[in-house]
Amino acid sequence: MEMSGQHRIRASRQAVWEALNDPEILKQSIPGCEEIEKISDTSLTAKVKLKIGPVSAKFAGAVELSDLDPPNGYTIAGEGKGGAAGFAKGGAKVTLEEDGAATILRYEVNAKVGGKLAQIGSRLVDSTAKKMAEDFFGRFSEVVGTPEDMETAPEAVAAPPEAQGLSPLVWIVGLIAVVGVLLLIFAF
Repeated sequence: MEMSGQHRIRASRQAVWEALNDPEILKQSIPGCEEIEKISDTSLTAKVKLKIGPVSAKFAGAVELSDLDPPNGYTIAGEGKGGAAGFAKGGAKVTLEEDGAATILRYEVNAKVGGKLAQIGSRLVDSTAKKMAEDFFGRFSEVVGTPEDMETAPEAVAAPPEAQGLSPLVWIVGLIAVVGVLLLIFAF
């Protein structure tokens, strides 16, 4: 499965980069996330509960970051297992680009699934992955970004204080929500 997209987040590139490394922010942002543990600066493990069509399972997975280029982007690779539901593995390329006071986050994901997940049909898996990605980015943007109605206010140019401590691991699990949806479903 391949998926790509972009999202505009009303926060500085540095704030978004930092947010992508905070396991607590990732846990809040990833649909069904029950646990995230930062093993090192470049690896995470997570447990996520998902329902895709008739298949409901808990996925346990690990993610590795590489090609780190702070605050511009990185590459994510991961693998996950959901018991009888199947497995997923894949990766994603993530880039962050300044857009005025906001940041454009772009991603390209490649993932493979096996087991029951592979049997339920690629359309259902694709649509579920896209919905989860949208849910993740919506939640992530709420936590990290500035509210839309405040965007033009001078004090809204900087990320809110609670978003300034976020890092790439959050985003990774966030992108693991995309890759975690795609690596969650397909790699988490």
